[in-house]
Amino acid sequence: MTKIRVNGIDLYCEIAGVGEPLLLIGGFGCDHMIWSQVAAALSSRYRVISFDNRGMGQSSPSQGPYAIRDLAEDAAALLDAIEIEQVHIAGHSMGGQIAQEMALGRPDLVGSLLLLSSCATCDERGKSLIEQHGKLPAIADTRTCALLIMPWLYTNAFYLRPGAIEELLDWILRYPYQPTPTELERQSHAISTFDATDRIGGINGPTLVMVGAEDIMIPPGFSRHLAEAIPNAQLEILPGTGHGLLVESPAVVAAVMLAFLSKQRIKKTRK
Repeated sequence: MTKIRVNGIDLYCEIAGVGEPLLLIGGFGCDHMIWSQVAAALSSRYRVISFDNRGMGQSSPSQGPYAIRDLAEDAAALLDAIEIEQVHIAGHSMGGQIAQEMALGRPDLVGSLLLLSSCATCDERGKSLIEQHGKLPAIADTRTCALLIMPWLYTNAFYLRPGAIEELLDWILRYPYQPTPTELERQSHAISTFDATDRIGGINGPTLVMVGAEDIMIPPGFSRHLAEAIPNAQLEILPGTGHGLLVESPAVVAAVMLAFLSKQRIKKTRK
């Protein structure tokens, strides 16, 4: 556990495991803990690097509005600071947008790309949805926000699991590193204004696009578009899970990620 200073911001970072490096990037309102149920399986074979985006978790607050490109530059600077020349990059939701921007802006860093529950841009419904989610914490308490947002993330089957929602809600309420309303609104604006539609055809290298078949936050059509537009991309649609697949279906997600990663190799390593 450490903090790395990049771009005037202290980014909280954790590294676990041995092997080729694998960077994990979280989505809207999330810090590195969103990967916690998947990271153990991944770190059994890879050197897993997880971190908190600016304004999230234990990283420094943002100093003003920013774009997805700024978050990508933070992540790239973090890798440079810890002397990683090339890495597998996995991003969930907004984290997938950051990963796309990294692949476009710093292709030298990217050994392979894993885009989970993500999109090249939001449609008008998606923009409205994320912007309202960004404004919600300013007018409602954490419990209310969680109860309103969770139906967008998890399937009916997850709600039918005895105690699943109560356990998740309890964890959220006890977690000590809650993002502020200001940070959430800034992050939601970065998501809603991101658009890589005309650029993703320039992403080179092997890419896995993964989505839950029951994702209603960013429906599977967005992932199909990514897989069709990115050369050398493969699409995996996971049945019975939704946008919150890292929490709802971690074992399946880890298995699909590991199967893909087992066929990839990092070409550049620091001497």
